[in-house]
Amino acid sequence: MIRRGQDMQREVITGMRGGQGEVQITHILEREKDEFVNKGRLYAKNVLKPGTSIGLHEHVGDFEAYYILSGEGTVDDNGQKTVVKPGDLMLTRNGEQHSIENTGDTDLVFMALILFA
Repeated sequence: MIRRGQDMQREVITGMRGGQGEVQITHILEREKDEFVNKGRLYAKNVLKPGTSIGLHEHVGDFEAYYILSGEGTVDDNGQKTVVKPGDLMLTRNGEQHSIENTGDTDLVFMALILFA
């Protein structure tokens, strides 16, 4: 199967998880088409404009990885704030919490993967 970029499902979420501004999401795999085979629920490219964020939230029954592609941001990893840059990975395990904010002056682009625990 080949899915062209222009055919991928896109959405914009305002105030995601209590965060600021809009998150632009391009879904690489689609849950509705059972492309995760019941093993997960999200594989997507996310874009945060400067000053926008995804609010602090806890993962229950799943875990999430963020892989930073471009830009710079600050993550809250279970209460510890850390700057992230391209090539960095943040892993939030089942029962842990995290948030991410674009604290740079360009778009913060990252891949997000959520699999079931």
